[in-house]
Parts: sequence; structure tokens; C-alpha cells
Amino acid sequence: MSPGDWLMLVALSTLWGASYYFAKVAVAEVPPMTISLVRVAVAAPIMLALCWRAGELAGMTRHWVPFLVMGFLSNAAAFALISWSQRHIGSGLAAILNATTPLFAIVLAHLTTRDDRITPARTVGLLLGLVGVAVMIGPAALGGIGGHIAGEIACLLAAFLYAVGAIYARRYKHLSPNQMGGGQAVAAIALMLPPVLLFDQPWTLPLPSWPTVAALVALGAFSTALAYVLYFRVLARAGATNTLLVTFLIPVSAMLLGTVLMDERLAAHQIAGMLGIAAGLAAIDGRLWKMFMRWRKR
Repeated sequence: MSPGDWLMLVALSTLWGASYYFAKVAVAEVPPMTISLVRVAVAAPIMLALCWRAGELAGMTRHWVPFLVMGFLSNAAAFALISWSQRHIGSGLAAILNATTPLFAIVLAHLTTRDDRITPARTVGLLLGLVGVAVMIGPAALGGIGGHIAGEIACLLAAFLYAVGAIYARRYKHLSPNQMGGGQAVAAIALMLPPVLLFDQPWTLPLPSWPTVAALVALGAFSTALAYVLYFRVLARAGATNTLLVTFLIPVSAMLLGTVLMDERLAAHQIAGMLGIAAGLAAIDGRLWKMFMRWRKR
């Protein structure tokens, strides 16, 4: 990946890492599925406005089938599975299981694409990154493995769906990031609205406080709308496996934001895990290794 791709990936991880903070504020007053629906409902008009400003609205309705598929894979089904799984397993274990997304992607991409293949460096880097996530989150989360098999399977299935959704979306990289994000968000609203109305019945909930409203708006505007623009741009340029490396960076961003915003302290194992993730990403990128080999030949 180019330096610009890495920069966008770090920015994307920061936006998605911040979503943990916004969701933590909102979940005290709003059910998880309703939060997910509000998230895409706030993002959709922003994305459509960007499409309108760029003259990209025309012809979007021709792609309603792929938008529905992407909305189902990457939003409706994945959000529901993660929300359900986190009622039964800890958030730390959920983050570790979610970090398997690029492992699924590397196998699926190798089988279904020509330009996103398995390499030894990429495989080693992905494994280092996954170990780094596990170390950073801590042994207590790993100790929960096997405590609720159904919840763990649900989280792994969500990671698998994210990988499938990213690989499927690459087939439509001729569409702009605004079109991809806007179309997917509208489709996700259509798919998520019936179960939210059926199960959460949001009209029975008390009106949320202003901090919760602000968190929901930020979740939709920044962690969804702006994140979609970056996500689909990196996906078109760097491929599904490289883009989904963001799942390694999200816990790092979330912990660093927690340190800054909530005065949390970084433990030694968290710093060690971040170094492991950095080593994994460096192995995947390959530049440091190439520089080292060139230096040795001098």
C-alpha cells in the first residue's frame, strides 16, 4: 500500500475506534439495534448529499441489488450478530474475534480475486497482528474463550460476513465511495428497520438526553458517513485484505482515545500488544524488510 493508503487506514481506524466511545455513551439509554439503525439513518442523508453535490445520484437505483447485499453483509447482519454476541461475551473477547476478519479475507480473496493473493509475508503479518490484538486486550479476555460458544460463533460469523462484504464490494469499485456508502446506508435502513420496530419498539423508550443525541449524531456523521468514504476509497485502491487490517488498528485507536478522553492508563501488556500489531503491519507492508535486505547487500 502507498503512504496515502496507510494514512487513510489510520484515519479510518480512528473514526471506527471513536465509535466505541460514542456507542458507550448512547447504549446507556438506547438499545444496541436501535443505535445501529440511527447510525446509518444519520449517515445516509449525508452520503446522498455528497452524491448530489458531485452529480453522482443519477443511476444509483440501477445498483439496488448490490447495495442490498452490501447492506445486509456489512451492516444489518453483522451489527445484529455483534450486538447479540456482546450480551454473552465480553467486549475484549469480541474485539479479538472481530480481528479475525482479515484472516477470513486473505483466504476468500485468494480464492476469488486475481490481485489480492496470499503471500508468506502477508500471512505472517496477519498472525502477528492477531496475536498483538490478543496481547493488547489482555489474558483476561482470552480466559473467557469457551464460556459461551454461541456468542463466540456469532462474533466470528460477523467477522466472516465483514470479509465477504468487502470482497463483494470490490466488484463495484467503478462506483464512487459516496455512491457505495450512500447506497449501502439506505439499504441497511430498509433491512434494519423492521426488526428494530418489532423487537426494540423505540417509541416506548424515554427521550434520550442531549449527550446521547450528540453521541448518536457523531456516530452517524463521523464514524459512519466519513468512515464510509475512507473505507470504500481504500478498498478500491488496496484490496479487501489490506483494508480489513483496520480491525487490528481499531482496538489501538479505541484504547488511545480512551487514554485521551477518559483518562485511562495504558498497561504494559497493552503497549506490548501495540508493538506486536505494528510488527505485523510492517511485515505485511514489506518496505522495512526490503530496506533491510538492500542495506545488507551494501
